[in-house]
Amino acid sequence: MKKKILIGVTGGIAAYKACSLVTCLLKEGYDVKVMMTDGATKFVSPLTFQALTNHAVYTDMWNIQNPEEVEHISLAKWADAVVIAPATANTISKIANGLADNFLTTIILATPSKTPIILAPAMNTQMWLNPMTQKNIDTLKTFDKYNIVNPREGKLACRDEGAGKIADIEAIIFEIKEILHG
Repeated sequence: MKKKILIGVTGGIAAYKACSLVTCLLKEGYDVKVMMTDGATKFVSPLTFQALTNHAVYTDMWNIQNPEEVEHISLAKWADAVVIAPATANTISKIANGLADNFLTTIILATPSKTPIILAPAMNTQMWLNPMTQKNIDTLKTFDKYNIVNPREGKLACRDEGAGKIADIEAIIFEIKEILHG
């Protein structure tokens, strides 16, 4: 049976990399659905992910795709793993502090305790190195279900150099396979 991956895309420039991640996961035989924050839709259209996955893309708690379900609950139960790529500092902070003010963070809180959540942070170096961001990452690491694929170093979209580039797609997929298949 196909493993089911729920991809969360947040509002950073690395959102376009999620298209490659989704494509690679589909080629690996996974069933993939995508949820996006409002900020993510400013970088990549939901229609792109709908065309790639042949599934509806979830962007808003109030834009119901299936009126017969409580979608944030049904999606959370559907997934064998949840992957947030890119994971912005804002979303990481919300998750670490238990906030549920958008569809993505609501699904994270509704995800069963046995379902792994993989975060691939991407942000400016100073944001990544900020003690608050590091505290939030450390908080998430105290829970077995959260797995962090650390960002790479390199030249960032803002032209700064340092840690903050989203991990290579291969590294994210490796983490997914390790978690789901041992």
